[in-house]
Amino acid sequence: MKNAKIYVAGHTGLIGSAIIRKLLENNYRNIITVNKNDLDLRNQASVFQFLKKKKPDYVILAAAKVGGIFANNKYRAEFIYDNLAIQNNIIHGSFINNIKNLIFLGSSCIYPRESRQPIKESYLLTGKLETTNEPYAIAKIAGIKMCESYNFQYGTNYKCLMPSNSYGINDNFDPKSSHFFPALIRKVHEAKIYNKNYITLWGSGRAKRELIFSEDVAEACIFFMKKKTKETLINIGTGKDFSIKYYANFIIKNLNCNIKKINFDKSKPDGTLRKLLDVSLAKSYGWKSKINLQKGLLKTYKHFLSKESG
Repeated sequence: MKNAKIYVAGHTGLIGSAIIRKLLENNYRNIITVNKNDLDLRNQASVFQFLKKKKPDYVILAAAKVGGIFANNKYRAEFIYDNLAIQNNIIHGSFINNIKNLIFLGSSCIYPRESRQPIKESYLLTGKLETTNEPYAIAKIAGIKMCESYNFQYGTNYKCLMPSNSYGINDNFDPKSSHFFPALIRKVHEAKIYNKNYITLWGSGRAKRELIFSEDVAEACIFFMKKKTKETLINIGTGKDFSIKYYANFIIKNLNCNIKKINFDKSKPDGTLRKLLDVSLAKSYGWKSKINLQKGLLKTYKHFLSKESG
């Protein structure tokens, strides 16, 4: 198993880079990666040829076009086209090259906006999606149904892991395209640097989010890579969620900031008000998250500072 050839698509991203680190920590050495300049994952012929040449034993599909509310809502065409193209090419390319084992990574935004909480895997497609990230969500749902269909028809072992909001080392801290947690880290950091005693956040602050550290998601990929499961779709999370306001205050406290006030711009969207995952299925197979919020935040902030100084 340790000598198995493992192709990680999206190896430079938040989750992909964490998967590489965890594979190396676990003494996997036959890891296949390729840079964007050398392989455009949206190009079907190139992807098929690459998989035919490399013939990995396992594929972990962590490559995707991702972003926060602003990016998802503004670049709707790119979010649906790029994600559909990437996953179609890699999933079907794996199948035609007789690669039986694949992990497809998605996001909790696949579930209905008004879903019952906590969200079970069976709640998929039971209601309307959140409008601001609907193109991304539809692409990911298509990927899940593709994997389910290939498993049903051809007996492949394609698993779809759906993490809650992920954060960590190699996160995107750009205020225009990042997810809420790295965006919060940047806002609090800049207020600290410029001695501001307030920050302004989008929405009401009441929306709740479940966070998971990227290394926990990576551990889940390696854990389920080695398992045969009867279910295709498996939620990956901590089972705990907090409000945006709570996270902001948590960061302020842990970064020792002098911020006295948080202003909320209610003209901006909250996004989905709550999307807490039911992670009982993952736990039934023996997986659970390990890294708490404080440890994850401090690791992420240390990385953020190294990027800022570099």
